[in-house]
Amino acid sequence: MKELLVEKDKIKHNLKIIRQIINSDGKNDNGEKVKIIAVVKGNGYGLGLIPYAKFLIDNGIQMLAVATVEEAIELRKAGIKEDILMLSSTAVKSDIKKMLENNIILTIGSKEAGDVVNELSKTKKARVHLKIDTGFGRYGFIYSDREKMIESIKSWNNIKIEGTFSHFSIAFFGKGNETKVQFERFIKCIEVLKMNDIETGMLHICNSSAFLRFHDMHLNAVRIGSAILGRISIPNVWGFKRVGILKSNVAEIKTLPKGYNIGYSNSFKTKKETKVAIVPCGYADGFNVIVDKDMFRKIDKLRYIVRDIKNVFKKQEIFVKINGERLKILGRLGMFHVTVEITGKNVNIDDEVLFEVSPMFVDSKITRKYI
Repeated sequence: MKELLVEKDKIKHNLKIIRQIINSDGKNDNGEKVKIIAVVKGNGYGLGLIPYAKFLIDNGIQMLAVATVEEAIELRKAGIKEDILMLSSTAVKSDIKKMLENNIILTIGSKEAGDVVNELSKTKKARVHLKIDTGFGRYGFIYSDREKMIESIKSWNNIKIEGTFSHFSIAFFGKGNETKVQFERFIKCIEVLKMNDIETGMLHICNSSAFLRFHDMHLNAVRIGSAILGRISIPNVWGFKRVGILKSNVAEIKTLPKGYNIGYSNSFKTKKETKVAIVPCGYADGFNVIVDKDMFRKIDKLRYIVRDIKNVFKKQEIFVKINGERLKILGRLGMFHVTVEITGKNVNIDDEVLFEVSPMFVDSKITRKYI
């Protein structure tokens, strides 16, 4: 049976590193330690929303963040009572009503969203975080529209602002010049809001990459997602451990004659008599799935071209682990199966096979097993 194995000791190890970094910063201007907001969006980054969230809470996390209404409600239905921040602003009445009924901290990033929240919160003040768009171009008040922002906020009587935040667009890359510009825009907005007697609450702008690279931007809280999984977008010099590995089992073993085709497209033929293991696991399960090219600047296109040319001259091989040994996959990957060379190896039916994967891409129907 296929399972995504989630190593609890690795999560604890990564949380320890994160807390060590926070402790090394000392306390902020309010005499408090920086708060960790654990981001559990995308089915807990693939680790299973509910078991992952509960494990984090059991290990000292007091605030969670999600990206969809469905995730927020699912956490509440599972009995989670800790603070939950919905990171996405919305002006859809039905969604706002559901979240208010479930004591979700809402994000307000527009006059329209704030007006609806204010309208629906007549009996009890809504808990919200303001979102300021400092150059990401998605949710949030545009940083330069301060007068409009202030006018909107002052018109809301049924809203309690508990935090204000923004989001970096490129904290994982470059020298940080763009990130510093965004940070300065955010701080200037906060100053203007306070000058107009608007309470800004908890301030946060750092995601995992920014948290690790820019300690002076930690403010009151940091939003940590990928770093808890040890799957960061920058060189790992801190010793984070990658969490999550996909497990299957050997289903069949056979010996193929020399010159025999393996898999689709007739792209591989055996050069000698070859013993193989057939393993029920493929790209439909999340193995060897990657994000397609999604950047369209000329410089990005050039990078893709250079990378693809280099790959032409590289020997492309994919491996799995059986009994602790790296063994090569032969032929093209199938949707639900792979063929692994085991010539001369002590491999048997039902032996465990481990696949390196990104948990985000592993089919949600596959069981998450915490070990």
